[in-house]
Amino acid sequence: MRMTTEAGARTRRALLAFSGRPVPLWIAFVLVHLWLGALNLRGPGYPLGDVIAVYPFWAQQGLEAGYWQGIHTPWVYPILAMVPMLMSVVFGAGWAASVWLSMMLALNAAALALLSDLGRTPARVRYGWWWLAFLLALGPIAVGRIDAVTVPLAIAGLVLLARRPRAAALLLTIGAWVKVWPGAILAAAIVTMRARPSMVSMALGLSGAIAAISLLLGSGVNVLGFITQQTGRGLQVEAVAALPWLWLAALDVPGVSVYYDTEILTNQIGGPGVDAVAAALTPLLGLVAAGLLVLGALAVRRGAAADAVLPPLITALVTACIVFNKVGSPQFESWLAAPVIAALLAGGWRAARVPAALAVAAAGLTQVIYPVLYGWFLGAHPLMVLAATVRDGLLIALLVWGTAGLVRELRGAPSASVGARRTAPVAR
Repeated sequence: MRMTTEAGARTRRALLAFSGRPVPLWIAFVLVHLWLGALNLRGPGYPLGDVIAVYPFWAQQGLEAGYWQGIHTPWVYPILAMVPMLMSVVFGAGWAASVWLSMMLALNAAALALLSDLGRTPARVRYGWWWLAFLLALGPIAVGRIDAVTVPLAIAGLVLLARRPRAAALLLTIGAWVKVWPGAILAAAIVTMRARPSMVSMALGLSGAIAAISLLLGSGVNVLGFITQQTGRGLQVEAVAALPWLWLAALDVPGVSVYYDTEILTNQIGGPGVDAVAAALTPLLGLVAAGLLVLGALAVRRGAAADAVLPPLITALVTACIVFNKVGSPQFESWLAAPVIAALLAGGWRAARVPAALAVAAAGLTQVIYPVLYGWFLGAHPLMVLAATVRDGLLIALLVWGTAGLVRELRGAPSASVGARRTAPVAR
């Protein structure tokens, strides 16, 4: 019995030492990305469809016809989303898939280098292993959409928050002008960290410059088209709020159906009450986000440490952006890497074990839904609706975990008038 215990201890020590070495991590990184690339190019479904068909069309429309999305017409994305799309057609539309996947490999490699501290810190190397596991669970969509550009920017921003907050604000602002969600991380950092003046000045200055250039190019109000375009759209079939109608469709209830919107280029759900819910979700998301930011600000003001408040605040904000979103595209789950990494950087595995497990499970179910069995999902097959139900439950659990953490920090924080205020930024 003692020999078995000693053998187990030696095995654990060996695994711990192995997982802290950078070379195996980078070998795994290459293998994971080769696998994701193969799934995008040869796997089931059409996971690289937007990269091959939609992004090159928008890019070449601007290059060849001088008609730019976000400038001459409202666009569903912020204006900087056009940059990686243009880069993907630098050798022609026929090379878009290869160039795109190569860009994602390079961006993720840069983020992993920062996350793992260039292999100098074994604990940080192990955080990289979690991210690879998450990417593998999420599948091809992890690198096959515009969101894939923003995730490494968000991870790099989180790593830099402690020592270089202005650089972090720069990366997060760029990310928000590609796809809005990194702005939630930036907002969380601004309300919790002492470096908020420099971060606000960076974010406002860069945003002002981007908006000014867009206006000079003739965008007018189209520079904010990514906001106005979202308000009028319907309820996407993958959205958490669509789940009740998806069950009705699975039960063949008359008047409920899944349809393809040719303007937005996405599958939506129709049925009694859907329009009212879709209209309510955007303002509801704004109210929830504002409430979470107020909770975070109050906790820090009462004396809670910023590195204790920031991870649950980021988790709650990012998951709220998914749970209360009328869109709900499967690539949104790629955002979940950021809250977990924030928790890892602030408190290590003990602090992050719950969101880390929930995020990987949600990612795995997302891959089953899209692209593996997406046809079944669109047909509202009961098993796929059940998978979506479990996945949505995991997302709600993440939201509850983050919100509960905020409340716990608020209740446990000493009053600022009683003790010294602790506001150390996220670090490690």
